[in-house]
Amino acid sequence: MGIGCWRQPLLLLIALVLSAKLGHLQRWKGFQEKPMSKKNMNSTLNFFIQSYNNASNDTYSYRVQKLIRSQMQLTTGVEYIVTVKIGRTKCKRNDSGSSSCPLQSKKLRKSLICESLIYTVPWINYFQLWNNSCLEA
Repeated sequence: MGIGCWRQPLLLLIALVLSAKLGHLQRWKGFQEKPMSKKNMNSTLNFFIQSYNNASNDTYSYRVQKLIRSQMQLTTGVEYIVTVKIGRTKCKRNDSGSSSCPLQSKKLRKSLICESLIYTVPWINYFQLWNNSCLEA
């Protein structure tokens, strides 16, 4: 018997041990209401509003007015379901610094309540918007 005969059973054994270990470590409990850390909250909400503004057809940019609710679930990264109130600002979409823009007043005022599912791997600064829906507030 050569070394090649042991390669497949050994690889299979390694795969079984790894899958058993990972299965033991990954006991996901679903979404739970837990407060986000300030750092994760800021980066996640900044990613969300940037994604929203990039996809929007509105002339003006929006900014987050209030975090209403956040839920998280640990998977291969962190999944957040966030509910936020966003408002139309006086800054055009291409303007930089829209996070500090004042909100519109009177007839151009517009607020939305958005619920979004955001996947993130915070330790490598990776974000992906998986789902988003907004309604007028």
